Amino acid sequence: MRTAARTRPPAGTDIELPPLAPRLRRLVKHPRLMHYNRLMALVLAVNLAYAWYGLVHGGIATDALGHTALANFALAILGRQQYVVNLLFRLATAAPRDWPLKVRWMLGKVYHHGGLHAGGAVAGTSWSLALTCALTFGDVDAGTATLAASYAVAAILIMMVVTALPPLRARFHDRFEKVHRFGGWTVLLLIWIQTALNDTAPSLWVLAVLTTSIVLPWLRLRRVPVITERPSSHVAVVHFDYGVTPWSASTTTMSRGPLREWHSFAVLPPLGPTGYRLTISRAGDWTGAFIDDLPTHVWVRGIPTAGIGKIESLFRKIVYFTTGSGIGPCLYTLMTTKQPALLVWVTRSPRATYGDALVEEVLAAQPDARIWDTTQHGKPDMLRLAYSAFREFGAEAVICVSNKQLTWQVVHGLERRGIPAYGPIWDS
Repeated sequence: MRTAARTRPPAGTDIELPPLAPRLRRLVKHPRLMHYNRLMALVLAVNLAYAWYGLVHGGIATDALGHTALANFALAILGRQQYVVNLLFRLATAAPRDWPLKVRWMLGKVYHHGGLHAGGAVAGTSWSLALTCALTFGDVDAGTATLAASYAVAAILIMMVVTALPPLRARFHDRFEKVHRFGGWTVLLLIWIQTALNDTAPSLWVLAVLTTSIVLPWLRLRRVPVITERPSSHVAVVHFDYGVTPWSASTTTMSRGPLREWHSFAVLPPLGPTGYRLTISRAGDWTGAFIDDLPTHVWVRGIPTAGIGKIESLFRKIVYFTTGSGIGPCLYTLMTTKQPALLVWVTRSPRATYGDALVEEVLAAQPDARIWDTTQHGKPDMLRLAYSAFREFGAEAVICVSNKQLTWQVVHGLERRGIPAYGPIWDS
């Protein structure tokens, strides 16, 4: 059956939404209080409690300032390490589906783990600044080399934190990424120098672990050939086959220059027995240049990392609500899932934009998919459409993959009504 017969407006856009949860519960579900920010706040609260305890009991020794800064940097670095992230997802999604929904709802927020990274980085920077002040104005007889390294570390860390602020990161993402990468490497080297000059064996062991953690993905750096196609001026499909076949619901990173910006994409299943595919939608300068000038080779690094689709195993039934090229991150999971799932895909002219082959894959994986063609029917009320599918399918949760504005509209709109909902948080 052709897609045209299945792109009538799905029923339910005029459905009445359930009432909002009580005011206090709605407040907890506010985007500013999402689990990412809660984890960050928890890390900062623990550090503030330790600082208060130290000050009340006579102050914190200079070496303790350095150790505490290093402990926080360890949390920040390991919180992003690919093997650690995969372990966190494995542990969180191991919960049986007969556990209470509220528990599974919370475990599904595992992809907010970046809050640990952010909290550790801010706290570590604060302790590092405190250490610099102690070395400058305290009783410690710090050597010239140690003091110079401390000032350099403090300056770089401040620059990293400032460029990572959401408004600046969104506006100057390339600059943020370069400062983060090269600044982070420089800070690590300077801390090695500081530790070698002044510290003890335990710090050396921690630094060795962190250095290994940072180096590991780069040991898997390679330039690989790709086959690219452009179904339309809006989308490119990239085919990889270099001996790696990622699992369902995983992501991988790609770059056209290994020391420049890197971009993370959810993988699609291969057309053959090995490899994988990515869909790249025009959403900025980098993606636009990629689509306009399709490369023959790209750079990849690291290992496949668990993505948001991994949490579907926590729920008996789930709705995937996607717009445009958001179908990419969902398709592999929909093709391999072993539990009931329903796809709602809102997109313009699916065949003209993404090609017949991809649309047929969608329909093969989801014969009952609800496809809303915005070219024919205009833009729907996204929240009502998502809730309609959730209620009629009898689902336990909704995963939304769209742009930032629509994702937050759907995810937080459902959560404020007591419905488990998940979506990207743009924290990379």
